[in-house]
Amino acid sequence: MLFLTMRYRRSPRPEPGAHQTSQTCLQNPIETLYTMYLCRFEGKTPMSNNGQTVSAATAEQLGLILDSGSFVPYYEQIVDQVRSLIKANRLREGQTFCSEGDIARTLGISKMPVRQAFQKLRSEGLLIIAKGRRPVIGSGRVPWDFQQLRGFSEEMRRRGLVPSAKVLALDLQEPDLETAQALKLAPNEKVYRLKRLRFVNKKPVAVVTSYLPARIFAGIEKQNLEKQSLYHVFESIYQRKLHWAEEVIGAVNAGEEEASVLHASAGSPLLLIKETTYDTLHVPIEFSVSLLRGDRYAASVVSVRKR
Repeated sequence: MLFLTMRYRRSPRPEPGAHQTSQTCLQNPIETLYTMYLCRFEGKTPMSNNGQTVSAATAEQLGLILDSGSFVPYYEQIVDQVRSLIKANRLREGQTFCSEGDIARTLGISKMPVRQAFQKLRSEGLLIIAKGRRPVIGSGRVPWDFQQLRGFSEEMRRRGLVPSAKVLALDLQEPDLETAQALKLAPNEKVYRLKRLRFVNKKPVAVVTSYLPARIFAGIEKQNLEKQSLYHVFESIYQRKLHWAEEVIGAVNAGEEEASVLHASAGSPLLLIKETTYDTLHVPIEFSVSLLRGDRYAASVVSVRKR
């Protein structure tokens, strides 16, 4: 099994209204964006409810329209309409989509705003684009930027998505060796084990188990951990300001339990992330193990070439 280890720091929160297009300041102009998909697209032909094969979408059938008098850019109008079509099940995962040229000709515009729309949909996992092939409707994988230390809720809201959580378990227990070493615990120290199911737009995407030193987070069971971000609890309730984290990333197959909770098939690929988070005093305050659905999650990493 191949694992990837990363370290990153928590950045100051931007001022309201500040430009946030680039999340990482790159000193060198030579950069590469890697998007790592944990599951390959199988290319299965989508089926309707009555078992009929769903045909390829055409620009005319979609009924896309543009409001030339709107302040909303054309590409955003296209993205919004395609999202709505997917939500309404008029476009299904695996269905062949229109080309840039088809949509541009139908709408009577240049390819540029259509290309921008395609790239936006691609970044959201709603469109799969391969060289030399027609675009295909995707499953809506959630892209994750590993260059910034953000909580799950922060990252999802930043991307315009709706996060939520369900607490599956919260108890006080003896840590195993891996947890004790990650949190640098003294002998006989106990940890809170918090297991949560994470949702994006009401779809289950991850099971996250967090281990928290009991000496630091006494009484955390009194907090509403379904309505509050855990990072918010760390920083606002317990006054532990986050500084940096280290992650080890790999892939595993879903067991029966994980598959049931995530509404996935047993044996399907999951992204495995083990993370140790440190505060500004360089004290490890959380060790977490996350299992994320590979068909709904993607990891993006920006690499900078050093001279």
